[in-house]
Amino acid sequence: FKKIVIFLSLILGVLGQNFAAEDSIRVTLLTCSPGQEVYELYGHTAIRCQQPSKGLDAIFNYGVFDMSKPHFAWHFVLGQTDYMVQPIPWNYFVRDYEERGSSITEQELNLTPFEAQKLTSLLIENSLPENCEYRYSFLYKNCTTMVRDLVEKVVAGRIQYPDNLPHLTAREILHNYTAEHPWAQEGNDLLLGAEVDTIMSEHAAMFIPENMMQAFGGAFICNPKGDMRPLVKQTAVLLEAKPQVVEKEFPLSPYQAMLVFAAICIVIMLLEFWTNRLFWLWDVLLLLLQGSAGTLLAFMFLFSKHPAVDSNWQVWLLNPIFLIGIPLVIKAAINHKRTLWYAFYFVVLALFLLFSPWIPQVFAKITVPLALCLLTRPISYYKVKREK
Repeated sequence: FKKIVIFLSLILGVLGQNFAAEDSIRVTLLTCSPGQEVYELYGHTAIRCQQPSKGLDAIFNYGVFDMSKPHFAWHFVLGQTDYMVQPIPWNYFVRDYEERGSSITEQELNLTPFEAQKLTSLLIENSLPENCEYRYSFLYKNCTTMVRDLVEKVVAGRIQYPDNLPHLTAREILHNYTAEHPWAQEGNDLLLGAEVDTIMSEHAAMFIPENMMQAFGGAFICNPKGDMRPLVKQTAVLLEAKPQVVEKEFPLSPYQAMLVFAAICIVIMLLEFWTNRLFWLWDVLLLLLQGSAGTLLAFMFLFSKHPAVDSNWQVWLLNPIFLIGIPLVIKAAINHKRTLWYAFYFVVLALFLLFSPWIPQVFAKITVPLALCLLTRPISYYKVKREK
């Protein structure tokens, strides 16, 4: 932190010497291609300020967070994570992405000296210790949108963006970046609800760095007189991407894992039919897993500030209410008595499957197959009970 304060002081001192000179500040947008870690999958945006005459070259990075903060993981689950903007030297920044194998594309912004000065002043002000934190939101307020909003704020006039981005939902955009990471994709789809299944506007779709780079590349600044100039003066690739090895997250894909699970469910059901005995411990295990996953989804649904988690219809299937069934199943099995739990369970699952085609949400790939597998439990229960 001390190094950052010293570096920030250096920026203030150098820029303050010759701020009005036309060559004093060159502002560029940096777009970094995706990496292989979960937090790298969508790429990154930063903004670069240079004063060649003074040898200054600083990157302002809005993607910094401090995992050593007390209760960081808890605040992250609640959607109350504070990110920071920090200035770092160019050589530090480029080294990280070189080691990662990501490319860096630089777009020089076509700003007037006054606009460049204003933008740099805002970046410096935002980097001060008392101002550097902001409440992060993956879809609406991240390292990319923060930079976009600052650029829009300083230009004399408005930015006219081209209609050059595909008309996709947020989920479809995310899928483009998680195609080689099926478990990360499945996790996203289990947590994110119907909010991400509406077509995004051009402006909203710029939460993804490469989308913003494309939009900036075709945008114009329109001043109050109606004169227009390109937002981007020139584009250059500063660092070429290197081939990246995609490490397997798990031996099986979610689809393959679901096939294995379905096979187990069918085998157990057939064994119950053959022996005329219920494997009630299997029910207890399934209810425990279903209820535990439901506890996470319900908690996110009710309490988290993360976008889209409060519109998740999959809480119908994964819900903590299913934990109630565990003692009911155990009690009925020990006392050799019937329980109405299986009737309730059947109705909940059947209604979910019945209405799922009309629910305005794209479910995770495993959701409907999971409901079908779970439906074997009440079917098996009533088949065995009827035989006795």
